[in-house]
Amino acid sequence: MAVKPVILAVDDDRDVLGAVERDLRRHFRDGHRILTANSGAEALEALRQLRGRSAAVALLLVDQRMPGMTGIEFMCEARKLYPDALRVLLTAYADTAAAIAAINEVGLHHYLMKPWHPPEEKLYPVLDDLLHDWARRVRLPFDGIRVVGSRWSPQSHAVREFLSRNQVPYQWVDLDEDVTARELVASVAGDSPRLPVVMFPDGSCLVAPGNSELAEKAGLQTLATLPFYDVVIVGGGPAGLANAVYAASEGLKTLLIEQDAPGGQAGTSSFIENYLGFPSGVSGADLAHRAATQARRFGAELLVGQPVASLRREDPYRIVTLSGGQEISCHSLVLATGMAVRELEVPGVTPLVGAGVYYGAAPSEATMHRGQDVAIVGGANSAGQGALYFSRYARSVTMLVRAPALGPTMSSYLVERIKTTDNIRVVNCAELVEVCGNGHLSQVAWRDSRSGEASRLDVGAMFVFIGVSPRTEKFAGFVRLDEKGFIVTGPDLPRPLQDWPLERDPLMFETSVPGVFAAGDVRSGANRRIAAAVGEGSAAIYSVHRYLQTV
Repeated sequence: MAVKPVILAVDDDRDVLGAVERDLRRHFRDGHRILTANSGAEALEALRQLRGRSAAVALLLVDQRMPGMTGIEFMCEARKLYPDALRVLLTAYADTAAAIAAINEVGLHHYLMKPWHPPEEKLYPVLDDLLHDWARRVRLPFDGIRVVGSRWSPQSHAVREFLSRNQVPYQWVDLDEDVTARELVASVAGDSPRLPVVMFPDGSCLVAPGNSELAEKAGLQTLATLPFYDVVIVGGGPAGLANAVYAASEGLKTLLIEQDAPGGQAGTSSFIENYLGFPSGVSGADLAHRAATQARRFGAELLVGQPVASLRREDPYRIVTLSGGQEISCHSLVLATGMAVRELEVPGVTPLVGAGVYYGAAPSEATMHRGQDVAIVGGANSAGQGALYFSRYARSVTMLVRAPALGPTMSSYLVERIKTTDNIRVVNCAELVEVCGNGHLSQVAWRDSRSGEASRLDVGAMFVFIGVSPRTEKFAGFVRLDEKGFIVTGPDLPRPLQDWPLERDPLMFETSVPGVFAAGDVRSGANRRIAAAVGEGSAAIYSVHRYLQTV
């Protein structure tokens, strides 16, 4: 049984606070503890006590106009104690400008106008949606999967990241801090076990499992249920997920294959603020979860933890072979594998990957480095989002940027937020020269490209955002790639196209192989934005339909 998370309501007007408490208890008491406070100071003390008892706080519902401490001022302090808690401001009509400003100042999730009668229409639907999303991304104490390993074990990190990105609840147990866990692991896996050991509620365990084995045991779908599909999509990023939603919603038998987790590189983004329709921003994991749920609702199958071993053409079919040996045939194939992170070529990096050095935001590591100093390598949007995300947990965040300024490669709204975040320091013209550590990262060293001055910094973790490259190594020789490894499609294919068996020209998004399409970042000439990938994924279904009419 999970411990009930807390909803804390704060208002200096006792009559209003009583009405708020009454409405909250009427609707939320079965799944939450409802607490109240008459002032910001009283509420902060309550939060400190809750944190001391390791209680989870789901929602802060706070009046803006309070003497001594406004609602926004309270949320600034409360965010330090519970950065993951939902922040909802109670406002009068005259306070709407302050509420809108608070979206940027304190990451406000929503604001509610008083009064909200009837609550069934104006209060409960809003809070239900917010709490539903919060419950998906926050882990509560429970009797479920336990991952027992070492904080500095790369395989332990890989397992945590796989479960987190697939939103499988688990409990992390660090062998370095839990003597009882060491004894338990030794009893099931020997005195010198490979890590991690993943323990399941039925008493079984897996030792250092791969993604496919872990996905199957955790209850994720890993095998196709049909021998044949109208369309098979390889890659579960924004383009692949959009393709699956539109294909399935239009009645096509649809299968999506993803080797890691739905969302692709976008799914690892800590916070996306410029995606249409989400004025308060959305995490990549939330966006991916919504899209995957939508695709499944329309009847698409999503395989997780299954790398594709090879593709082949046996007209009129296209055959996909999975790494486990299963073969799946289809009439049409969509390649939406997106991008892979580019590895950092600096002395000392390789042995520390997963042990203090991480590629991307690695959300599973955020709370591990609470109160520590961390470094961010890179100066594009993903690095800026990562820096802002980790600034909520870390004592300090140092951004090491090769360019002389953030502006050229980072959106202006991110640049401005970084400038106003006290615990983020930006070091421009920084060339990383070495990372050091014995078993785990302890220090990074860089050189100023203008002056040649060398600097070092003690850090607990380094997160690398230095760019990406197309994930097309499995397709070389099957479809035509450009000089950078991207898949060439449609009008960009050379004329005449060798080995093209049809009288018609390739369709939009169609590759050099008829019936095989590409969408999203992996496609040559694509506009590499999340919204553009979603657009390509949905638009490619039109070409798929046109092709299916010919087979």
